[in-house]
Amino acid sequence: MTNAALRRWLLISLSAFIVLLIDREVSRAQMTDGADLSIELVDPKVLRVCADPRNLPFSNEKGEGFENKLGELFAEKLQKKLDYMYFPQATGFVRMTLAAHRCDVIMGFPQGDDLVQGTNPYYRTAYALVAKQGSGLDDVATLEDARLKDKRIGIVAGTPPATNMAVAGLMANARPYPLMIDTRFDSSSAAMIKDLMSGEIDAGVLWGPMAGYFAKQASPPLHVTPLVKETSGPRLAFRIGMGVRPADQNWKRQLNRLILENQPAINKILLDFGVPLLDENDKPITAETTTKQP
Repeated sequence: MTNAALRRWLLISLSAFIVLLIDREVSRAQMTDGADLSIELVDPKVLRVCADPRNLPFSNEKGEGFENKLGELFAEKLQKKLDYMYFPQATGFVRMTLAAHRCDVIMGFPQGDDLVQGTNPYYRTAYALVAKQGSGLDDVATLEDARLKDKRIGIVAGTPPATNMAVAGLMANARPYPLMIDTRFDSSSAAMIKDLMSGEIDAGVLWGPMAGYFAKQASPPLHVTPLVKETSGPRLAFRIGMGVRPADQNWKRQLNRLILENQPAINKILLDFGVPLLDENDKPITAETTTKQP
């Protein structure tokens, strides 16, 4: 073979190799951007959500929670039927639902939890202090405030703000509520709000979505202050995303695009349920600023 023929053969081989690589990347992109998620999803034609059957404001079997509404929004955008696998969100929830391939997404999961693979966060909120309007505690912004020293404060045992309360010396008069419950039969948040309304406690500390929802349901409505000014103890603000199986990379990317493209609509749903949304600077996100990312 002459040098010229060898060069022609090498050029032809190189061109064929480049075409093969391009075809492979195009196919990979089509799989990522398209609807071929048959390997990853229980049923590619159905948005199957793992959810708690009785855990408002998040979800219930009647579809009344904000995670139900988010599921409806995503199912519409994906042009899929919506279905649920309900199981109480307590010990074994992930194992019995997502890990067992009985559903494909948990609509709310804190960023950094290694039980699932998380999507990009779609909201950020914090534990909050709930008090009656005009009680003298409705402008308290931190658990270190001296006005709380002799107050009876409700706290869900084992949650991060319990540590902050202990550091602030507030546990002597605290009223604990259980963390691990069967949500089909009990609600620590509802019990705490009931005690607050009756005067059994002076204030309560709840996870932001629960604080906002139950405070909005009360008559008259209660005051909610996100606890973002603590100087000791663990952080009380968290980013929340969705949870998928570790191997479901294409599905995670599709959910990330849906979150990005629909953030204003997501914010509106959350705000309608009273969720105290925070941006990365701990500033509240309101109905007027829903186009901003949380």
